[in-house]
Amino acid sequence: MISNSDLLTLASIGLVQLMAVISPGPSFLITARTAVARSRMDGVKVALGLGAGTVIWAGAALFGLNALFHAVPVLFLAMKFAGALFLLWIAYMIFVHAKEPLKIEGAAEAGNPFWRGFWVQLSNPKVMVFFGSIFIAMLPANPPLWMLLTLLFIVSFNEVWWYSVVALFFGAGPVRAFYLRAKTWIDRVTGLFLGALGLRLLWNAAFSE
Repeated sequence: MISNSDLLTLASIGLVQLMAVISPGPSFLITARTAVARSRMDGVKVALGLGAGTVIWAGAALFGLNALFHAVPVLFLAMKFAGALFLLWIAYMIFVHAKEPLKIEGAAEAGNPFWRGFWVQLSNPKVMVFFGSIFIAMLPANPPLWMLLTLLFIVSFNEVWWYSVVALFFGAGPVRAFYLRAKTWIDRVTGLFLGALGLRLLWNAAFSE
């Protein structure tokens, strides 16, 4: 039987994770940029990729990731480095191509939007830290299987619906027209922001205790 405390636990974890999803970061920037550069639908595909990546992280956290990181700290450190380097690569690609005009139709150079969202989510250090620490800390001791499966649904649904809203908003005509006019500077600022975030994450990974 589902108790009130079970429902409160689900609601609390879902709300905290939603706040983490809403906070600006690489996922937001990639979704918004894809929506304005290509289409709303491609932005939604990025959102679905982010949701799929969330299922991987949440599933790993629920079924032993935190214990693995504690048992093998070097693995956690390696994943932090890998995520930071991936962010730096994205930042570099956006910055160096800032002056190039967008080929909105097709835009094959951007790759498959679903997989782009998926790999961004898997390499996002913010997501890794959340599911490896806060998410685990909020779980009750020995949660039942139905609760674990429900949490998988909640966290992935939060990711998909929020970034689908972002894609639909930034894919609107006026927003897209503004982006096309200001693309060079917007992309440069985006690249610098992601680059600074990547460098900060590298610094933290290298010098954290």
